[in-house]
Amino acid sequence: MTMLTSLPHRVRLIDVGPRDGLQNEKQAVPAAVKVELVHRLQAAGLKEIEVTSFVSPKWVPQMADNAEVMAGIHREAGVRYSVLTPNLQGFEAAFKTLPDEIVVFGAASEAFSQKNINCSIAESIERFAPVVKAARDAGISVRGAMSCTVGCPYEGDVAPERVSYLAGLMKSIGVQRVDVADTIGVGTPRKVQAAMEATLKHYALNDVSGHFHDTYGQALSNTLAALQMGVWNFQSSVAGLGGCPYAKGATGNVATEDVVYLLQGLGIDTGIDLDKLIDAGVYISEALGRQPNSPVSRAVLNKRSA
Repeated sequence: MTMLTSLPHRVRLIDVGPRDGLQNEKQAVPAAVKVELVHRLQAAGLKEIEVTSFVSPKWVPQMADNAEVMAGIHREAGVRYSVLTPNLQGFEAAFKTLPDEIVVFGAASEAFSQKNINCSIAESIERFAPVVKAARDAGISVRGAMSCTVGCPYEGDVAPERVSYLAGLMKSIGVQRVDVADTIGVGTPRKVQAAMEATLKHYALNDVSGHFHDTYGQALSNTLAALQMGVWNFQSSVAGLGGCPYAKGATGNVATEDVVYLLQGLGIDTGIDLDKLIDAGVYISEALGRQPNSPVSRAVLNKRSA
């Protein structure tokens, strides 16, 4: 048991389902359904929820109801509501809805940065600098999503040096904490640990989170690998919602249900009620006309119906 004694005693999960999970859905999801999903997630015990994105509806039509969704949420004390803001215009719109945190993003791969936002990594960070400043000046927290930290659909493997470069740039413009994301789900434990180590050169352990996709079925292994380094913040998506529109074949984020089951099995406190979480995943999956993309959810639902 010695290997597992160094694991954190508690873990904080950020559910990105309402934003990252739903943004690529082709079918329109009504604002009321998104609001209800947020309510169910907070009722299940989630303390951080990524709610929506203030991007141009031309690019992401699914998020055109961002202000309506933010206005519809009954906010609970102690819950942090974050939104994605790609530029100053997006921030100004987001600011009116009083988010607790904004999220800016950058890629550790030059090719991905070009395909995703049509500019280099350095240029993308320059664009975000005024957004970060505006948020910090307004007393709003800033998180930076670092995509493609272990692999890129265009470049293949991404070196840890590239991750360190991006983390350093994020730090230089005032981003307070960062997500180390395996956007296309190609990472394995060693690679993920190398990306984490590169990030930890610039950020404290408390300010780094893991965001793993399950394309190759490695997300839980990668979560455990990060836990063994002391990382205790993770992002996941209820019912395994979401992928990446610019990463061909990338399946969803790891399901929050699966991560919670793993953590509970390790004796790590999450503050989350797994049954209520599974119900939240069923709710949104039914709204989308499909089954939750979570083995844990399916196992529990089979057991319930038996």
